[in-house]
Amino acid sequence: MASVTSITATVHQRLADALASALPDASGADPLLRRSDRADYQANGILALAKKAGANPRELAGQVVEKIDGGDLLAGVEVSGPGFLNVTVTDRAITGTLAARAADDRLGVPLKDAPGLTVIDYAQPNVAKEMHVGHLRSAVIGDALRGMLDFTGERTVGRHHIGDWGTQFGMLIQYLIENPGTLAPAAGDAADGEQAMSNLNKVYKASRAVFDSDEDFKERARRRVVALQSGDKETLDLWQRFVDESKVYFYSVFEKLDMEIRDDEIVGESAYNDMMAETARLLEESGVAVRSEGALVVFFDDIKGKDDQPVPLIVQKKDGGFGYAASDLSAIRDRVVGLHATSLIYVVDVRQSLHFKMVFETARRAGWLGDDVTAHNMGYGTVLGADGKPFKTREGETVRLEDLLDEAVERATAVVREKAEKVGLTEDEIVENGRYVGIGAVKYADLSTSPSRDYKFDLDQMVSLNGDTSVYLQYAYARIRSILRRADGVAPAAHPELGLAPAERALGLHLDAFGDTVFEASAEYAPHKLAAYLFQLASLFTTFYDQCPVLKAETPAQVENRLFLCDLTARTLHRGMALLGIRTPEKL
Repeated sequence: MASVTSITATVHQRLADALASALPDASGADPLLRRSDRADYQANGILALAKKAGANPRELAGQVVEKIDGGDLLAGVEVSGPGFLNVTVTDRAITGTLAARAADDRLGVPLKDAPGLTVIDYAQPNVAKEMHVGHLRSAVIGDALRGMLDFTGERTVGRHHIGDWGTQFGMLIQYLIENPGTLAPAAGDAADGEQAMSNLNKVYKASRAVFDSDEDFKERARRRVVALQSGDKETLDLWQRFVDESKVYFYSVFEKLDMEIRDDEIVGESAYNDMMAETARLLEESGVAVRSEGALVVFFDDIKGKDDQPVPLIVQKKDGGFGYAASDLSAIRDRVVGLHATSLIYVVDVRQSLHFKMVFETARRAGWLGDDVTAHNMGYGTVLGADGKPFKTREGETVRLEDLLDEAVERATAVVREKAEKVGLTEDEIVENGRYVGIGAVKYADLSTSPSRDYKFDLDQMVSLNGDTSVYLQYAYARIRSILRRADGVAPAAHPELGLAPAERALGLHLDAFGDTVFEASAEYAPHKLAAYLFQLASLFTTFYDQCPVLKAETPAQVENRLFLCDLTARTLHRGMALLGIRTPEKL
């Protein structure tokens, strides 16, 4: 592995050195370099530095230009306006840097100097309940964050905090005891997911009907909750059957989403049962939590409700039962002390933001979240229908996640089939590509939106070949692979001695920014920034392909160099999409 310093970073360093030389007090100052449409880059930092030093900005800018070490990197640096610097790099520097990237499997992207351990809490379905559209974003965003962080060298651990505990299990287990054989186990592979959920649904609906109509059964179900919580073996064994049957179903849905879920990372609410009493005791003994009206609670000065009354975090209810707060605080203890996490990410609905703000603050007061551990709540927005309201079926029901994914694949397969004959796809390839395009469309629509924002679920737009869609990116990749196949044995090769057309320069500079973008997006937990980069990459490639003949370029060297740009673009698209959890078919 050979990491490559980006052109942007090198230009930034040359300008910073020149600034420090021209104005010694400015050592370490940021030249505020950014891409520009007037040159390759513009540096705006001199204005503020000149003001601070009482100097003329244009004169200071001129002094900086005199001090810059251009070498083979810079073609020109000009003073513009009140004291901006317009910077142009050489064609040789662009091609040479890209050649170094192409020689490396990681495209020259370095690994973190000091990686930590990030625990990502995402994809949290509920046992014995169907997954619906509300479960989509946590799974997709969490999986993409994990891919991006892993690529930077960060170590990640997934935690799927499934809802596998609570009073509803008393009802379900009691019904199963009184009606044995109603929960026939599914065989255990993905094909049985639908059957598993069908079994669970039948038991849930039947037990709910009895629970609502039979007071004696309701009482027996409540007693069964007590038996479950006190560890009664028969009750726990039946509870485990519900969990196992639900996992068969979960795995089938996640397989449709093209996501890998590891069994050892499914750690539900029940896993923290044995810690909750100790969590409550530690909070009370340290004075972080206090008794109020019989309950154990934590108060916050800045969190008030109606009539300016404080809104507490309830750790333990007055009847002795524990709620979500005790479970979440115990999970933090386990992740920080047991797993030695340096960062915690929670990919949960934005409506839980207040809850997690209170949980994090409580954990800080208790010393479980020290200064060396960060905790971040992603707080994602809602999936909306085309009407801008929360996504529902025509009957007003919540949309089943499987139905939504199946429809996306169906629509995408129709799009793929339209072009199949032209590119020579077999029926198996049409089906496989339809799956990759459909699931990719759903994921990209989510990931190209800032996580905190709501977004409209519009399948027509998602599977469109035009606009900011994953299909557009997948087609760009497939088009490049087609060009490379048609090259008749001519191998891509970089030729730094050649001059570059404007579209080649724009594409080259953007390719060089891949590593910087991945690191920035990972540090900000912002997959939408990587998605935006990839869309711009595909757009710049389209412009390059329109303006610069590849296989019919003027000279053999130019053919090789443009094939080299094509190849590196394909590799960058493939890698970037993979980090987001999206496949790139070779032919479309």
